[in-house]
Amino acid sequence: MKKAFKILLKTILSLLGLVLLYGLAALVLPLISVNSKTEQPEEITIYILSNGVHTDIVCPIESEIINWTEIAAFENTVSKRSNFKHVAFGWGDKGFYLETPTWADLKASTAFKAAFWLGDSAMHVTFYNDLKEGEDCKKIIISKENYRLLVEYIKKSFDYENGKTMFIPTDMVYGKNDAFYDAQRSYNLFFTCNTWANSALKHANQKAAFWTATDKGIFRQYK
Repeated sequence: MKKAFKILLKTILSLLGLVLLYGLAALVLPLISVNSKTEQPEEITIYILSNGVHTDIVCPIESEIINWTEIAAFENTVSKRSNFKHVAFGWGDKGFYLETPTWADLKASTAFKAAFWLGDSAMHVTFYNDLKEGEDCKKIIISKENYRLLVEYIKKSFDYENGKTMFIPTDMVYGKNDAFYDAQRSYNLFFTCNTWANSALKHANQKAAFWTATDKGIFRQYK
């Protein structure tokens, strides 16, 4: 009985230690900046956009480097409009995206799967015309070379079948101008939607946090 109690106590203490360690990392690592002194020609405008929780990377629809409609077609949105200027990419847990329209709808099973590598991921693509800069929307002007790196990162985040991205037909969209696609990797405590966006910026040699699980770790780099 005593041995079982000791094992249980050690397990509980180990879990508490991991929670405290994760909390400390979540507080400290976003304070460490990378690529803060990068110099580059100002050639292509992108944005980082937050809804208060989740960060999207926003790109021009078309440039000499890529036409994003070849990856995510206008026809896959409810509106099917084609006169947009910008496209936003947000990676995340498929269960959160398609089964949780509001926090009130969040199921314990969805959260558990997302936290521990048990769910699939999806790419949320949203089309925009004009973006208003503010606390939740920051403009970044980068070089063509670095934009190519960003494009490479985003494209590799999609899942493909026969060379084409995999559109997810669903009624669970956030508006008339967005759509979902299957994506690579699994969401987890250490690689969240914001970690993905932060990694995209790092891959493109832009200012970013050493690591972050939240949008705040990204946006503090652009104050």
